[in-house]
This record gives sequence, C-alpha cells and structure tokens, in this order.
Amino acid sequence: MALEKLGRALHGALQKLTRSTYIDKRVIRELVRDIQRALLQADVNVRMVLNLTKRIEERALKEKFPPGMSRKEHLIRIVYEELSALMGKPSKFEVRPGRPTVVLVVGLQGSGKTTSVAKLALYFQKRGFKTGMVCADTYRPGAYEQLRQLGEQAGIKVFGNPNGRDAIKLATDGVRQFKEGKLDLILVDTAGRHKEEKTLMEEMRKIAEKVKPDEVILVVDGTLGQQAKNQAEAFKRSTDIGSIFVTKLDGSAKGGGALSAVAVTGAPIKFIGTGEKLDDIEPFVPERFVARLLGMGDIETLLQKIKEVSKEEPKAEDLRAIMAGKLTLRDVYEQLEKISKMGPLKKLLQMLPGMGMSLPEEQMRVGEEKLKKFKVIMQSMTSEELDNPRIIKSSRIRRIARGSGTSERDVKELLKQYELMRKVIKSMARGRFPKVGPLGKMLRQASKDIGGT
Repeated sequence: MALEKLGRALHGALQKLTRSTYIDKRVIRELVRDIQRALLQADVNVRMVLNLTKRIEERALKEKFPPGMSRKEHLIRIVYEELSALMGKPSKFEVRPGRPTVVLVVGLQGSGKTTSVAKLALYFQKRGFKTGMVCADTYRPGAYEQLRQLGEQAGIKVFGNPNGRDAIKLATDGVRQFKEGKLDLILVDTAGRHKEEKTLMEEMRKIAEKVKPDEVILVVDGTLGQQAKNQAEAFKRSTDIGSIFVTKLDGSAKGGGALSAVAVTGAPIKFIGTGEKLDDIEPFVPERFVARLLGMGDIETLLQKIKEVSKEEPKAEDLRAIMAGKLTLRDVYEQLEKISKMGPLKKLLQMLPGMGMSLPEEQMRVGEEKLKKFKVIMQSMTSEELDNPRIIKSSRIRRIARGSGTSERDVKELLKQYELMRKVIKSMARGRFPKVGPLGKMLRQASKDIGGT
C-alpha cells in the first residue's frame, strides 16, 4: 500500500498506546511525539505537523470520552479524525450517463499523467460508462503511441494524430467526435508542462476555453513531497483546477507530504494511483485512507474489489454444495484466480483490520509465492482430479509434481490445505461460529442466506 513506512510508524504508536495500563499526560505526550516523528519522516510540513499534534494533545487532555467508549478508544478516534482532516475533505467525481462529461487532464512532465488518463478511463468503463481518450500532447515524442497502446490494452477508444502539431485543434476535434459518438466520459490528455513554461501554460488555458471541460484534473507526482503544493498552486492560477490525482503512492516515502500539501490548496484529491498497473487506482476517501494507515483496515474498498472481479454471481445450489463440504479443487482454483485479479496479497491484507501491519513483510511475500505455486500445481491436474481430489494418491502426486515443476511435498501441502479449508467451511455450515463479535454474526448471517433458512 501507499506510504507503508508511515503506516507502520503510526500503527506502532497506537499499539504502544493500547499496551499502556493507564492513560496519563506522559502517555499522551509520548503518543504525540511518535506521531510527529512519523509524519516528519513522511515529509509532511513541519508547521502542519505541529498544529495537528497540538490539536490531538488538547483534545486528548480536555475532551470527555463518550459513554461506552474507553479512554484508549477515544484517543485512537481523535488521532483518526485529525489525520483524516489533514488529508483534506472527501469529494466525489461523478459521471452522468446520457450526458458527455469532458475532463481536461493536466500535469508536470513525468508525473504519470498519460497512464493516469488510461486508469481513469478504465475505472469508469468498468462501472458501465462509455469512455474515450483524446491525445492533445504534440510535444512529447511517442505520446500518441503510448496512449494508443494503453487504449488497446484497456479496450478504450483513442483519438489523435501522431503528426498533428495543433494541440488546440486536436483537443476540440477529439471532443467533438466523441460527443457525436455519445460517449459518457471524454478524457483529454495534454502535454506535460512546468510552472515556469508560460507558453505551455497559456496553451493549456486556451484548450480549456475551447473544449469547455466539466472538470480539470491536475495529476501530481506523489514523490514530490511538499513541493507538490507549489505546483498545484501554479496550475490553479492558470486554469480552474477541479480536482487532483496523486500518483506514485505505492513506493514513495514523501507521499504523506504530497497528500497533505495538495490538500492545503483547497482543490480536492479525488483519485490516487497505488501502482503501475491500470487497475491500480482508487477514489481518495481520507477516512478510508487513514484507517488503512492506522491498521484499521478498509473493508469497503475490499468489498468493491471483490464485486469487480465477481461479475457472475455464484448459483445457490453450488454454494449449498460447498457449505455441505463438497468443495473441489476447481472451486479453490477459481477463487485464487479472482484473488490474483484483485491485486497483490499484501494490498488486500492491508484492507483487513489489523492484518496489514501485524504480518511481517517476509511472511506476506512467502504467502504470495505459495499461492502462485498452488495455482501452477492445480494447472497440472486433470479435470477428474480437480473435481474429485480424493483420487490423488502417490502415483498421481508424483506426476503432478513433475508436470508443475514443484516437489511432491508442495503437492501434499496443497492437498492438506484444501482438506482443512473443506472442513472449516463444513463446520461453518453447521453453525459453529464465534459466539460473540461481528465476525461470528456475519458468518452466521451468511450461512443463513446461503442455506435459505
């Protein structure tokens, strides 16, 4: 996930708090110092950090905690609320079907703007909207070719001319053609520019005048840290910036600085890029983002990812068979396929409360490698073996191991894990759940829904 180092530092500070037997001024001030250290290391502005931690300390010492909530829980809530406020206010980006929405995408050279255009187009295409991309970058060699290739990869229409020199004409022609084609979302990719390049900034202003975009999105490189504020303010002076897309948050130590600095400009951050793939994009909701940083998880985003890869709803009779213990290796393989489409295991675990920060890096890496190995092993099995794993004995294990380039031990481990999974699901179907807590309640309700009782 983005800002992993910051997340671990903040999570560590809260863990230290929860281990304290008594909450007094000393514990609160120690928590404040830990938060200050974590944010400063993430390149957040010093003044912002001091103001934030001052508010946390004042609230922690003066506020009365609500009935039914412990002092520790109240302290964690204060930290969560103040960090969320630091990251800006939530703001949605909406596309209305039946009426073309034109978006002008601007940004610095090398900020990941063109890839971000394709990410946005694919994001909305997956949600049922017809999208198109216009290449109005006439300066960078290969700009049209890059956008065309991304369009092919995502199955999205692209308008442009590799030999064109008039960016304003390309933008207006592309928007007009896509409007005639009744597309829902039209994204115009402009040339990357610098705040000092007056000619390019003027061209951007003229394009905006001609195409009359519904929104201007500024793409900001997350590795800029605090410098992102100056760039955002320079673009805002040239055109009416409607929202921000912060990129490269997957490996940047300065991501916290970029997010907080941009939030100060008043232009809402609506999307963030969390990786190099076209699927590595998510709407920016400060509360959800901070919840993941603190190790509280983000179930809502996880459920959305599950929904995206589960286009076909499982049949009730198939679910009943699985709950009755008739789980096959084919079922397991299909689930692993869906998990792999949702992204790296590490990112998924960080959406589960307490999981992302508590599991060591090495353990997550080994787990991901093991899942990949299990998939290869199942690819070497026959249809009969996938549907009826009980027939897999010694001779078959040897053949499967040779065919998959793994060891007999690996095959046996997969079969052991499969048998354990089958038994767990079967016991769940019999109503053997945790007696208390949200997990038990959720599993009991799921069992009722599937069983039709």
